Amino acid sequence: MIRLLVLYHQPKDPEAFDRYYESIHIPLAKKMEGLRHWTIGKVTEVLGDTESQFYFVADLYADSREQIDEILASPEGQAAVADVPNYATGGVVFLYTEVETVI
Repeated sequence: MIRLLVLYHQPKDPEAFDRYYESIHIPLAKKMEGLRHWTIGKVTEVLGDTESQFYFVADLYADSREQIDEILASPEGQAAVADVPNYATGGVVFLYTEVETVI
């Protein structure tokens, strides 16, 4: 399985990020078909005494990299990707990882 991990840096306006993500980006991204699983989460704590450079994460799962590429190349996927700069004012990192379940 492949995961596309999306790491959002601290936005300029966290409340605006939250409002936009919830009311506009999620409904837009939900139109993408073919994902096996999708999770989101706000960073709540960083171990140690440093502040996190990340504010929010999203995990998109598919059976293969080719499948994720197809999903993102679809009109719905392109719309979701094009929407990211509208709310990710702190920047964003996209990481592809191979996922292996341990437990």
